[in-house]
Order: sequence, then structure tokens, then C-alpha cells
Amino acid sequence: MLPFDFDYYRPETLQEAVELYQKQAGQGKQVIFFSGGTELITLGRIDLAYADAVIDIKGIAECKIIKSEGSQLLLGSALSLTQIEEANPFPLLTKVASEVADHTARGKITLGGNICAEIFYREAVLPFLLADSQLMIVGPEGIKTVQIHEIFQRQLQLKRGEMLVQTATDRRFIEAPFYAVKRRQQWDTGYPLITLAALKIGQEIRVAISGLCPFPFRSAELEAHLNRWGQAAESRIDGALSVLPKPILDDVEGSAEYRIFVLRNLLYDVLSVLEGARV
Repeated sequence: MLPFDFDYYRPETLQEAVELYQKQAGQGKQVIFFSGGTELITLGRIDLAYADAVIDIKGIAECKIIKSEGSQLLLGSALSLTQIEEANPFPLLTKVASEVADHTARGKITLGGNICAEIFYREAVLPFLLADSQLMIVGPEGIKTVQIHEIFQRQLQLKRGEMLVQTATDRRFIEAPFYAVKRRQQWDTGYPLITLAALKIGQEIRVAISGLCPFPFRSAELEAHLNRWGQAAESRIDGALSVLPKPILDDVEGSAEYRIFVLRNLLYDVLSVLEGARV
């Protein structure tokens, strides 16, 4: 049992979901959109989350699709990580998603729930940052499609009453060579020390990281150093580490110094795997 009660709604259309949110919020209620519900339950038990009303989006068709449309792959925000693993429409995303939590939890955790999570890892966003994906957002102003880098700055910058509906990713990124790894300090399903995802497009290596800082990120400055092909790997990696965002996490999972040590070795692995990859 949760330590709080709330009104539960399960709309079947995007319009109904938005109207429900506006109506409940207009009555002064704390309203949230809800898909897997794992974070609400977990944080609610320790009084870090509260809702008077939840709007479950799993009944909305647009939030459940796995569909190729032209040159793009569309993925609904209410898909569970397990559904994504089983369908495997985006191998890099499958690799990253398969390392989130444990198998039981992945059956509940959704793509949108992970991307929009309060917990700072939000690993499922990494492939989309690398692939310059577009996000479909719905809210009181209607439906809009936004380039991910315009709306994801450390976390998804949704306005009040907005929700993530779908991701759209160009096929050329889905088919590109990639590398992904998750390093943990403790057990196999513990919180990550660092999760790194990398993609090679043309002669450019792209890198996105979770667990190093209290937010996931992709850094153009870091990539610029890694892609200085005329320099030795050590020099390129030194340059990349010199432009890391701040702060670097320093907690029970690992010190800041140890995280950077792990990242240095992972960047060597990225260069080793992807420099010779065919595109």
C-alpha cells in the first residue's frame, strides 16, 4: 500500500488526458501523468512524491506504438523497457535498456518514465541524445514535435500539463555502429557508477554519459577532443576529460576521482571499438 491516496484516471486519447490534467489541476490538485508507476511508488514510500490524481497513459494508442514511418522509428513513451528489449527495434537502446534495474523492474519501467524520472540516471535518454531524436509532446497548447537537444537540458524541460508521447529517430542512427557499457561498483543490478553509450556517424564518434554527474549528458566539447584524429588517443582522452561538466558525483557508489578513472578507461574502449568500425 502507498502512504497516500489519489484519484486514478485511465484516458484513451491524448485530448482526454490533457483535459483531465487541466480539470484536476484547476481544482488545486497535484496531478501527475503515470505509466509504469515505479518511481511514484518508490518515492511515495519515503515521502518524496505525492499526488492527488494520477493519469495513466497506458491506454493511449500513440503512447504504445513501435512503428517505422518513412525513415524514422517511432517509439511510444508507455512502452516498458522489457517490450523494447523483446522487439529490439533500436539495438543501442536495447543494450542500454537491458541494463536498467533488474528484469522484474524493467517489465514495469517505461521508456517515458525513465526519461522523465526524478532519479538522475535516466539512462534511456542516452541513445536519443546521440541520435538527435525528435520528441512528440502534448499539452494544453496541443501537440508539438521538438528536437531533443532543445528540450532536454540535464532533464526533460516539460511545461506544466505536458507529457512525452513518442520519440522519433532516423534510421541511419539506428543502423550505425555503437558501443554501450554499464559499470557498477557493487552487484549486477545495483545503481551504475557510469553508463556510457557511443555511436559512430560518418567519421564522428558521439558519446553520452549517465552516472558521472547528477544528470545524463552529451557534450559537444568532449566529442570535439575525441574526434581529433591526428592526435594520440591519450591526448584526445585527456582533452575530453578536461571539459567534463560539473559537478562530478562523489558518493557511496564511488568517489569523483574513481568515476573519472573508470571513464578514462571506457573512453579508451570507445576509441578501440569504434575508430575502425565501418559506417
